[in-house]
Amino acid sequence: MTFLLNSHNVFDYLTKHHLYTQIEKDQIEIELKAAKNFNLLLTLPNNQKLLVKQERHNHEGKASGEFLSEWRIQEFLQKFPELNHLQLSLPQVLHFDAENSIMVFKYLDDYQDLIEFYSNEQNFSVEIAVSIGTFLATIHRHTFNNQEYQDFLVDNLDNSRTEQVKTTIRGLERIEPEIFGLIPADGLRFFSLYQRYESLEASLNNLGNAVIPCCLTHNDLKLNNILIYKNWQQSNNSIIRLIDWERSAWGDPAFDLGTLISSYVQLWLGSLAISKSLSLEESLGLAMTPLEKLQPSIATLTQVYLQTFPQILEQHPDFLLRVMQFTGFGLIQGIQGMIQYQKSFGNAGIAMLQVAKTLLCRPEQSIPIIFGTSELIQKTALTA
Repeated sequence: MTFLLNSHNVFDYLTKHHLYTQIEKDQIEIELKAAKNFNLLLTLPNNQKLLVKQERHNHEGKASGEFLSEWRIQEFLQKFPELNHLQLSLPQVLHFDAENSIMVFKYLDDYQDLIEFYSNEQNFSVEIAVSIGTFLATIHRHTFNNQEYQDFLVDNLDNSRTEQVKTTIRGLERIEPEIFGLIPADGLRFFSLYQRYESLEASLNNLGNAVIPCCLTHNDLKLNNILIYKNWQQSNNSIIRLIDWERSAWGDPAFDLGTLISSYVQLWLGSLAISKSLSLEESLGLAMTPLEKLQPSIATLTQVYLQTFPQILEQHPDFLLRVMQFTGFGLIQGIQGMIQYQKSFGNAGIAMLQVAKTLLCRPEQSIPIIFGTSELIQKTALTA
């Protein structure tokens, strides 16, 4: 029978696994954190905090196994100590229980979600972009085309996730009857519009066939999976951490960079002034977070990425074009999330679909739109 974690048995669980033995039960504060998994935040007497997570189980008592991928990254770094320096910008995992799908992390109380920081502060400093671009490129460059790393990751991670582009495309093309009971009526408009755009369907299919697995990839690199140090302006160390490696795989670095840029683009599109009386162009121009405000960060993190990892352009001159297409693919995934969780597909979704279509079907023309007037980016695009 599956052991299900709760606020009453978590202390006994930690004690049983020798994580803490000198603390009384009534000295611990326990808080339930809203998330897709079951998350408990524990505050200890010394103000140290632990995040205890358990994967959700289905009716048969089985979990999806995503935590296993998170743990495999820790094992990967232990097996190859030359990569230990990457650990400083990853989560701090204290314990993994494969049988019960439980992980215990040191809670990074001095960090906050980057999406929360951006939304609250409206501060899009290029210094933050430099840290993100440098670290992402470092991960990709240090694992690039290494057969020993590839063998470990392919053997130990769920590399079906490198097929997620094709899986998404199949889901868009084959609408099963049960979908009508899962999404609202206006959500069906998305599938109707998608299937109406033959060029969009063709571009997505071509992108699915162009995936080039060649390094360790995060595969879910959204802004809410990036933490920023709260006192980042006073720090001389790495100011960011990439968390939630549950979908990691031996994958395509263009997917990671495109997904990241897509998350920035969604900040822009999510702030549009949507009204039936406004055209799409007028809505885009009235965004509360205009694209012009985000372009320096997008361009800087991409420039730093390419400067840190120049080999990717040497071997794949079309890399930046595929990044643009994966940015569009990320918007498609954003729309699907909107339909699944918000149960809606209105004018905001239509605007996102139009931008996604441009990125996927006309990636070269999209480069100046997304990056602005960045000279390095423009030169890279011209030589691709």
